[in-house]
Amino acid sequence: MVDDSQIDGYREPSHSDLEFYIGRFGLKDGDPKSQGQTVGKAKRVRAVLSWAIDNDPEAGAKLIEALISKIRASGGFRDSSENYIGSESVRHAIDAFESEGFVLSMDGSLRAKNLESLRGRELTEALLGYARRAQKGSHDAALVSGTGKDLLEATAAHVLNTKYGEYPQQANFPALLGQAFVVLGLATPEDAPCSTEPPQRMMERGMYQAALGVNRLRNKEGTGHGRPWIPGLGEAEFSAAIELAGTIASYMLAKLNER
Repeated sequence: MVDDSQIDGYREPSHSDLEFYIGRFGLKDGDPKSQGQTVGKAKRVRAVLSWAIDNDPEAGAKLIEALISKIRASGGFRDSSENYIGSESVRHAIDAFESEGFVLSMDGSLRAKNLESLRGRELTEALLGYARRAQKGSHDAALVSGTGKDLLEATAAHVLNTKYGEYPQQANFPALLGQAFVVLGLATPEDAPCSTEPPQRMMERGMYQAALGVNRLRNKEGTGHGRPWIPGLGEAEFSAAIELAGTIASYMLAKLNER
């Protein structure tokens, strides 16, 4: 989407544009230009976003959103524009965002995928996208778009929907999660340990307990205003909670795929 040249000449965004956005979101430490290197725009963006994955995913997400808005405003998604990025690049971008739980339209509009309209394997893949982002610490993966549920609730409900065609909407979270674990053949604290059982059974009991802990940290009164976590939660606890949710949801979805 960000390229250095075309057959007919220059294409926006410019290096100056990139410098503005990189600085705005505090990503200069990952910018090759700030380290005295001379690189093209594509390599520059790739380097900054690669750095952001490991050091500041939230800032990287904001940079992506800003760059798409800039590309769109510059005619990057309009085939009659000299800044058009090309139909193949648009299609590749659509596929890439879809795998992460986002919908990118042909005109450059970007939004989180509304999972209420999805079913079956398509929903499994969308939830996996949320789980992967949560494992990387992405704040926006805490609540699943369009459902009002957090990631673990949405995953448990999907497991039961897949098995029975419905799920108990009035059930509390421990019951909902417990039923999903049973459907998947996973161990819960209700299953007494056995000396001959596979070692992963102990891990699964721990996952169940960890999921309950994560759910108790959720601020169910304030999910529409800022972080969906109880007030006063520290950064260490918040980061651990979102990454745990991603790991547990990913494990449940992998077991669902096996079945």
